[in-house]
Amino acid sequence: MNETMPEEEIDLAGANAVIDKYLDMKGALMPVLQAIQEHYGYIPEPTVHLVAERLNVYPSQIYGVLTFYAQFHLEPRGKYIIRVCMGTACHVKGAGRIADTLTDRLGIGHAETTEDLKFTAEYVACIGACGMAPVIMVNDDTYGSITVQKMDEVIKKYQAMD
Repeated sequence: MNETMPEEEIDLAGANAVIDKYLDMKGALMPVLQAIQEHYGYIPEPTVHLVAERLNVYPSQIYGVLTFYAQFHLEPRGKYIIRVCMGTACHVKGAGRIADTLTDRLGIGHAETTEDLKFTAEYVACIGACGMAPVIMVNDDTYGSITVQKMDEVIKKYQAMD
């Protein structure tokens, strides 16, 4: 039995507006993809085909860009991106326990998103705040000297939002 996934239904008006803005610009692919991701929170597959058609590039070229640059995401992501630093200083001071706590509390590991699209977990090489190790970031907010208890408090804080 050969089952195919139904194509994602996306309102393409936002993508079309983005493309219209950059249509006459040379080298528009990167800014178009960045703006589409800003609009949707990720790059939905139907927008790839729309961009390919309107900018006259192959979809394979677009996927090459999307998979090369870590800034682009092909799946929906959570409203709150929790980055756990796994750099040397954080690792030595217990980043593994913090990552395990995130998995225990939210049921997600690296590059995974909760079903309600509230949280996405990312394990990153370094946040650049080694003196505060272990460190996490939730979107643009940094939390240093994180313990399991503090991690629980941070999670509860963001669960209570909205």
